[in-house]
Amino acid sequence: MELVNKFSTKFAQIKKRNKKEHIDIVVRMFFLISTVISASFILIIIVFISMKGIIPFITDNNGIGSVNVIRFLTGSIWLSGTAFQSNLYSVGFIIINTLYIALLSLLISLPLGVLTALFIAKVAPKKLAEFLRTVVELLASIPSIVYGLFGSGVILVFVYNFADVLGIQSKGGNSVMATVLVLSLMTLPTITAISEVSIRSVGKDIEHGSLALGASKTQTNFKVILASAKSGIFASAILGIGRALGEATAVSLVAGNAKSGPTLAFFETTSTLTSTMLEGLKETTGIDYDIRFSVGIVLMVVIMLTNVILNYIKKKVGNVDVK
Repeated sequence: MELVNKFSTKFAQIKKRNKKEHIDIVVRMFFLISTVISASFILIIIVFISMKGIIPFITDNNGIGSVNVIRFLTGSIWLSGTAFQSNLYSVGFIIINTLYIALLSLLISLPLGVLTALFIAKVAPKKLAEFLRTVVELLASIPSIVYGLFGSGVILVFVYNFADVLGIQSKGGNSVMATVLVLSLMTLPTITAISEVSIRSVGKDIEHGSLALGASKTQTNFKVILASAKSGIFASAILGIGRALGEATAVSLVAGNAKSGPTLAFFETTSTLTSTMLEGLKETTGIDYDIRFSVGIVLMVVIMLTNVILNYIKKKVGNVDVK
């Protein structure tokens, strides 16, 4: 009888273990299927844009002739000649404009975002910190078109009046400065939210150890807390510049969509890869329509290379010991 009971107990344990293993297998399959579906959407988008984007380079475009790849990537004029009758498209200057604007916006939003995050996480009273955290989350959820309308109605007026005070002619405020300010506003909540989480994740023992060694609260915040959270802060910068590179609607409302360049002066109109894609898309046909997808390929490559470079720098920064 005792042997039977032991056998029954052992069988029940095996059955219970098998049930748990089956549940684990089902859960793993669910995660695998979800991952495959997500990856499939990305691949479908890349394949679709690539198939449409290479058409101007491999066909004669209804007798106009194929687009020269080298000229397309290095030229300084969007279209030389008459639309629908010329294949002389170029995005070289637009690539420079895009990177220039994204970096300028990051130079504004990153310091402001990190300092705001530090204030919320370590300086502000609890009630105020909760309120500011909610405000940041609300700002991050605002649609880009709203930022664009704000830029069109407020920032353009500010830039126009500021240029007038300096005695500089501005085309209604549409300019590099307006574009940079709008993108800075858009990336600021993302950088602030991620940096704040990273700062709060720093262990209390590190902070207390710094204070115990005689460092002031300010010295601890800037030299220890921020240094310990640098990896997460750098991740927020990567996401911020990714949004800046990929924004289209808001940029189109304030940039001015310059057709030649590059544009480096603050009060001159400019254009980005996204605004060039958006302008005229679905309102044109033939080569002028397909070339927008070619710009999309360039944009994907630019974003990919930027992320690779920034992630490489992030790894190097993250491996530096705090001193």
